[in-house]
Amino acid sequence: MAEEEVPASVEKVVRIQRVFINLLDTYSSGNIGKFLSNCVVGASLEEITDEEEEEDENKSASPEAASAKLKEGTFQIVGTLAKSESTRLEFAVETYSALSREELLMRLMECDVVIYNITECPQQVEEATWAVSALNEEISHLEKRKVFILISTVMTWARSKPLDPDDSEIPFTEEDYRRRKHHPNFLDHINAEKMVLKFGKNVRKFETYIVAAGLQYGMEGGLLHTFFKTAWLGEVPALSVFGDGSNIIPAIHVLDLAGVIQNVIDHVPKVHYLVAVDESVQTLEDVVKCISKNTGPGKIQKLPKENAFLTKDLTQECLDHLLVNLRMEALFVKENFNIRWVAQTGFVENINNILKEYKQSRGLLPIKICIFGPPAVGKSSIAVELCKYYKLHHIKLKDVISEAIAKLEAIVAPQEGGEEEGEEEEEEENVEDAQELLDGIKESMEQNAGRLEDQYIIRFVKEKLKSMPCRNQGYILDGFPKTYDQAKDLFNQFVCALDAPDEFLKERVMNLPESLVAGTHYTQDRFLRALSNYRDISTDDETLLNYFDELEIHPIHIDVGKLEDAQNRLAIKQLIKEIGEPRNYGLTDEEKAEEERRAAERRLAREAAEEAEREHNEAVEMAEKIARWEEWNKQLEEVKREERELLEAQSIPLRNYLMTYVMPTLMQGVNECCKVRPEDPVDFLAEYLFKHNPETQ
Repeated sequence: MAEEEVPASVEKVVRIQRVFINLLDTYSSGNIGKFLSNCVVGASLEEITDEEEEEDENKSASPEAASAKLKEGTFQIVGTLAKSESTRLEFAVETYSALSREELLMRLMECDVVIYNITECPQQVEEATWAVSALNEEISHLEKRKVFILISTVMTWARSKPLDPDDSEIPFTEEDYRRRKHHPNFLDHINAEKMVLKFGKNVRKFETYIVAAGLQYGMEGGLLHTFFKTAWLGEVPALSVFGDGSNIIPAIHVLDLAGVIQNVIDHVPKVHYLVAVDESVQTLEDVVKCISKNTGPGKIQKLPKENAFLTKDLTQECLDHLLVNLRMEALFVKENFNIRWVAQTGFVENINNILKEYKQSRGLLPIKICIFGPPAVGKSSIAVELCKYYKLHHIKLKDVISEAIAKLEAIVAPQEGGEEEGEEEEEEENVEDAQELLDGIKESMEQNAGRLEDQYIIRFVKEKLKSMPCRNQGYILDGFPKTYDQAKDLFNQFVCALDAPDEFLKERVMNLPESLVAGTHYTQDRFLRALSNYRDISTDDETLLNYFDELEIHPIHIDVGKLEDAQNRLAIKQLIKEIGEPRNYGLTDEEKAEEERRAAERRLAREAAEEAEREHNEAVEMAEKIARWEEWNKQLEEVKREERELLEAQSIPLRNYLMTYVMPTLMQGVNECCKVRPEDPVDFLAEYLFKHNPETQ
């Protein structure tokens, strides 16, 4: 092995290795590609100090450093995309989509290492087997050694018989790969493994490797994303465990898997079948309970395995991984590779770091907002709209107190059903504490005319803000804290200070419907008293604004009176601009479909309105055109009539002249012509008229 590795390691130092990875825009391949793009070729061949590791992390923080690292000998990542419309990947030198097999083979031949990941997309198995076959046919044209790595899954071991029938706890290792039995749904995967191993036998220029990876977790979540999301949203009372949950799931952090791949490329080991799993032996129940405890309701419920198929977010392949029962140990990896483990001890032991990177990768950051101001300024209405937009929890003091007291009363109430001895003792302590607290609350309210002391209010609010839903999504404190002392133990990212002149607030309350005012603090006496108290508190030496200034939290000041917007739309728009985009999962598939449906309805309504308006405009235009045509015809008839009247008026003198002087002579000439009957009547009539012209006579 040393004879093979020495020249390879020297060669890697002086040049950049080009690595092809399929489907770079998917979870597993994307994280492996990103990891390798920050690794120097040959780095895993020797130990790296903590200082050098920290320096590498700092360098990778900026694009300039990343490009500099490429020149120093980091892996150059190229690969295909699952979606052609995917955004540009910063860590990849080149990406390809919709390539023909001939073009793809040309790209593969340009690379030193070809990695095919078939753990996420079963359709890639066929392409992977084609790729290794095509490269094998090109062996004679290879100028240097080429490495082919197939990232497969431990599901090709799922039905393997125990090594010792009497001891089922003995784990499988790489050495047992010839005894492996695949899960029925992973026949293509095991056939691909066999083909890859066959082509790598006794061929020095073409090294092939299989890396059988456990269930991948970490970063954006992998197969466990559905459980994380369900827990984070807090919409169910308990996370589901399918079956009895006692099945052991081999697993590995996706970055640790990337570390295994890095070591395979650097070491080019003689062992060609590797298992990539962490050192944990954890059941499905352990994993789900851990997620529920650290992200969700803290409870689990066991359901029949058949119910798993009703969960639309879990595919068949995902369910197969979650229900597998398999003990495996990555013996060769642990003894021979130099890996900077992210989660060597497993998922449960490293849940805090895993949860942190999951939230960062998904952009799941809680938004904590405090809104305060005088009564009737619009705090609650603005809080409701912001909660809808950011999907936050609306924290109202009255609700918090009622909920806390109800919870205490539920603890004090006698419990039914048998419990274990340890649980009974703990329950008795809780009951005593709850009863003592309830007595203190009752006494406080009796001494303060039904009002609760600050110590209890602050305690209840802090407990509410520490609840998992508020820690996950965030919250909006509506009208609390009111004083400097109340604010001391509470932290908020954004503070909104609403204000308005007293006259504006009084007028707003006076204009409220009587049905809304009855039984609320908006009655005249209570409102004026509350407004006066607020103004007094705001002029004290220590105010809320003083406290936030000390923490260097600069409130967003909004004068509602100047906006002249009864619905507070302008104030909400300004707050959204200041706070920024939502930091949650965004819309669900159902919400997206509903939003698309509404958008389509709005588009159709808009198009229908535009069409109706166009038809209306055309009708109006046609009516105007017809009216103009009728008016023109009417005017034309009038002109013709006037012309006729004018012609008639002008013809009267001529008619009179003809009747007086011409017509009598003409009639006589015609009569004479009839008597004589000349050969030329016209000439005769002309001669006659000339001779008998009255003017000449």
